[in-house]
Amino acid sequence: MLSIRVPATSANLGAGFDTLGMALSLYNIFNVRRLLPEGEFSCDVIGEGAGELEDPKENMLVQSYLKACEAWGAAPVGLALECHNVIPLCRGLGSSSTAVVAGVLLADAVAGRRSGRSELLRLMTKIEGHPDNVAPCFLGGMAVSCWDGEEIRWVTLPPLPDDVRVVAAVPDVQVKTSDARKALPSDVPFGDAVFNLGRAALLCAAWATGHWEHLAWGMADRIHQPYRSRLFPGGDTIMDRVRDVGCLGVAISGSGPTVVALARGSAVGRVATEMCRTFSENGVASLFFVLRGTALGASVSGSVDMTKIRGELR
Repeated sequence: MLSIRVPATSANLGAGFDTLGMALSLYNIFNVRRLLPEGEFSCDVIGEGAGELEDPKENMLVQSYLKACEAWGAAPVGLALECHNVIPLCRGLGSSSTAVVAGVLLADAVAGRRSGRSELLRLMTKIEGHPDNVAPCFLGGMAVSCWDGEEIRWVTLPPLPDDVRVVAAVPDVQVKTSDARKALPSDVPFGDAVFNLGRAALLCAAWATGHWEHLAWGMADRIHQPYRSRLFPGGDTIMDRVRDVGCLGVAISGSGPTVVALARGSAVGRVATEMCRTFSENGVASLFFVLRGTALGASVSGSVDMTKIRGELR
């Protein structure tokens, strides 16, 4: 009846803490199998989170759907959901944001609203708390976004060139976003703030103009990566090692522990090998994805006939 496909993301990208994120070619798919009476839900989870997320109270997709319905004053029609989760949980690749984005889009479709992008993204950000994951997940590409707690402004930049790959190394360690936030200092030294302002500006300018040789500088950071790299084994050495084997740029993805590196040609294999070797040396198993940046954000296929719904659920 209705299917929503949403991409993984790499947010907090380099110097762009809470502001920069890119969509990646790895997708979760959420299907509505049938309609249920108001307020009733069932969740069939396949892949990541199977056995953990079947309870609607623990499922971010359902909770985001309910919050969106409440925000719009819409009746929360019950749903039987099938969740195909490929994006690893609590690893910094935006799995929770896929659920937030899909939940809001589900509510918009069921309510028959056809809301504009600004309204949808504003609500997604309000639910998520910050925009750097939900913006690229919803919009695609590289998203630069600012949020003041009520309103959001954003610009989307093109995705990476076809010959650039994103190597994502995912260690078998989970880092909750709440714990990653707690690791950050309450105050930032003035010199570190100036450093990040310059690097974030350079990253955006280089991305917009195709000067990829500046990515290494633009993805350097002093605000969050030095602190979050201590939360997982190998985090204190992996980025230096990957820089040495010829990547364009490297950063902690989201709040970690996944590390992403941008590379071309033969450097892709060297980068992946060095990433996995580093985690192995620190006693942690890992897997890696070789992905593309994608201009495609969330997509909705199928439709919901509200007239039919009301007749079926009487």
